[in-house]
Amino acid sequence: MILALETSCDETAAALVTEYGEVRANVVASQADLHARYGGVVPEVASRRHLELLLPVLREVQAEANATLDDVDRVAVTTGPGLIGALLVGLSAAKALAWARRLPLVPVDHLHGHVASLYLQPHAVEPPFLCLLASGGHSLLLDVRDHAGYGRVGTTLDDAAGEAFDKGARLLGLGYPGGAELDRLARDGDPEAYPFPVARVPGFDFSFSGLKTALLYAVRDLSADELERRRADLAASYQRAIVRALVERTEAAAEHLGADRIAVVGGVAANSELRAALPDAAKAPLALCTDNAAMIASAARYTEPVPYPGYLAVDAYASAG
Repeated sequence: MILALETSCDETAAALVTEYGEVRANVVASQADLHARYGGVVPEVASRRHLELLLPVLREVQAEANATLDDVDRVAVTTGPGLIGALLVGLSAAKALAWARRLPLVPVDHLHGHVASLYLQPHAVEPPFLCLLASGGHSLLLDVRDHAGYGRVGTTLDDAAGEAFDKGARLLGLGYPGGAELDRLARDGDPEAYPFPVARVPGFDFSFSGLKTALLYAVRDLSADELERRRADLAASYQRAIVRALVERTEAAAEHLGADRIAVVGGVAANSELRAALPDAAKAPLALCTDNAAMIASAARYTEPVPYPGYLAVDAYASAG
């Protein structure tokens, strides 16, 4: 059994997963309400909250799995990318757990974790496939040839898709987390009401900064009363532009690579319009789209563990390589 910890941003998560990809328990303590008052994640606040939540989450995941630390064969943990202070909380805890029980430690890349969410039972997806990874911090197109990794096909030149959703929600006066709020509001709007632009950049990269600026100008041109009346239309049109950008680039990359299958992972994979726009794509279950530790345990199944005590020198990293 693999015990995994994930603290890369504002979710404190732990999971127990078998070597065969069966999720015995997956516990996520969200800090969304804590950060809502600030309109986004505050790194120092997130780190302190991880310290408070980590032990209760560990106890809960053992209780749900009806297991103890004696059942654990190795410990896995997210080492990056993410908020460095938050990552260090999870990494320090994982090192302590592994060292105290003389267990190996598996350092896991957060992005590999999102892809590996597809490898969990009971609906495991087998490579090869082209993967759209869209989250709050990343928009990537990945050529996945095997379980152990991937090749990068495209990335974002500015904002990630999830960040574009959150910033758009803020411009529309919606709550945090913005992506889910905007998705709900958009269902009541007309996605053709505003002709927001879809950036055309070289290769298979993404760009959302121009779209965000277009929404800003549209909001500025409306009176308070008119904005209230048109808010749903603005949300629907803005969401349609983001989804169009993601889907068009993904389909173009799949055709270029000759990929027979497309998969979608990451927090934005929970967006209802994106899921509908790629009906045949393999998708992680909704519970595994946002940050969680089961996906980290899944990636650990295909990552070389560091034996005791060599992992004491392992460090976290904030940015993807």
